[in-house]
This record gives sequence, structure tokens and C-alpha cells, in this order.
Amino acid sequence: MYPQLKRKSPKPPKQPSRYLIIIKRLLIWGSALFIIAMLAAIGTVFGVIRHFSHDLPSIESLKNYRPPLVTTVYADDGRKIAEFAEEKRIVVPLSQLPKTLLQAFVAAEDSRFYIHKGIDVIGIFRAFLKNLRAGAMVQGGSTITQQVVKSFLLTPERSYRRKIREAILAYRIDNFLTKEEVLFLYLNQIYLGHGAYGVEVAAQTYFGKTARNLNLAECAMLAGLPQAPSRYSPVDHPFRAKERQIYTLRRMLEEGYITDAEHQKAANMSLDIGNTRPLRKSKSSFYTEHVRR
Repeated sequence: MYPQLKRKSPKPPKQPSRYLIIIKRLLIWGSALFIIAMLAAIGTVFGVIRHFSHDLPSIESLKNYRPPLVTTVYADDGRKIAEFAEEKRIVVPLSQLPKTLLQAFVAAEDSRFYIHKGIDVIGIFRAFLKNLRAGAMVQGGSTITQQVVKSFLLTPERSYRRKIREAILAYRIDNFLTKEEVLFLYLNQIYLGHGAYGVEVAAQTYFGKTARNLNLAECAMLAGLPQAPSRYSPVDHPFRAKERQIYTLRRMLEEGYITDAEHQKAANMSLDIGNTRPLRKSKSSFYTEHVRR
């Protein structure tokens, strides 16, 4: 007879260790808490937006941009004898501006302009880090769209309430206007120092030429002014203005708008800055502006 083989009884399944059970429960509870926190955050954001959206100014007027322009008075013989306006501005379409001028402002003020939706969280964080490293304000956190909101729709007060309203309006504008329309408003409305509003008057004020004839070095000089027109004035503070111009050229190089050779040439170019003369203001400016319209 053959010896009878004993069958081995199957081993009972291993019970998960107490450690694994704790880890699993922590993951489940952690995921649940994360989802709850996210839902609460989303609800809070929507609540804040709804609260601060009350009584916001309409953005419809931006479609029909008609700023007060310079009123020129001529003598009978056709000779110009006076100019009247509270803000000296000459509106020009983007098609009459050099591409390098547009690129200079975008590179210096809002490099992600064509990507973001009016608000750039990444840009704000990056600007904060750059300013922290530099120990000074070298880059702003506001997008070009937000600067349009400041110029057209809101008061210049500094408060969290205004900043939130500004962000809401910037998002709405980005969905209402094209990027080109926003840039058109910005470049024609912005104050660039010495009584010059918009890039056309700024080009004539500083360089004695129209904006369409500006070279790269001049474009970069103008694009460096919006942060602080008085502080970076090429007339009153040429060294600061030069530093700001170099910064703009470097940003244009980093963004791929210009080559190394173009960067070096523009950075080393001497600029002939004209003598700026403030626009004469008159008590009759309201009347002449009314006649113009």
C-alpha cells in the first residue's frame, strides 16, 4: 500500500496590518476634506464675485472710444495760434503703429497678455518674486487689461474692494473685446509723462516724430514709462530712463521679439530727447472742445 499523503490545509488570508488600515482611512478622510474645502473655496469665490459685481460700471462704452482730443485754433491765414485741451492726445489705430512698439509694451508690462483672461495670477506671483529679488518695484502685477479698467472705469483709490472690482471688470472686458481692441485703448489712453497721453503724443513730445517712425530703442524707452512716468522721465531722469529701457529690451529679447544683435544695437544707441513743453491750458478749453464735437 502506498502511504497516504496528508493534504495541507490552506493558509488563512493575511489580515491587513493596523498601519495600512490607518493609512487608508487617513487617505479617505483627507480626500473628503480636500473636496469639501475645494467646494467651500469655490462657493466663497462665487459669493465674493457676486457681492462685488453689484453696481459695477458698464463696459459697453469701451466699444465707442471717443476721448477729448486737442482743439487747434487757426488764424485766417491758416497759421496755428493755439491748442486747447485738458489731456493732449492724438488717437491712432494699431495699424499705424510699429510692431516693435506693441511688442515693447507687452514685454515690459504684460508678457502673458495674449494668453491670460484679463487677470494673470502667474504674472502677479512672478512680479512679486522679481520685485523681492530686486529690492524695488521693477515689475507691476497688473495686466494691460486691468490698467485699462483703472483708466476708464474705476477711481484710483487703493483698496481691496477696488482691486477685486478691477479683476472682475478685467475678466469681463477680456470676454467683451478682442486683444487688439484692448491694446488700442491702452496705447491711446495711457499717460506717459510731461502732459503726453497716448503713444502718439509721447513720441512727438520726447522724440519729435510720429509713433510710426519710432525705432526699437525709442519704442523701448516709451514702454518703460507706464510704471512711473515721472520717475523714469528721459528728460528729468535720463539714467533711470536708460535703466528702464534696458530692462524693456531684455524682456523683448527673452520673449523672442528681437535678436541679440538688435538688443545690443538698441541698448547702445544714443537718443535725442527733445525739450518737452507742457500743453497750454485755457479756461476756454471746455468751449472749444464743445465746438469740436
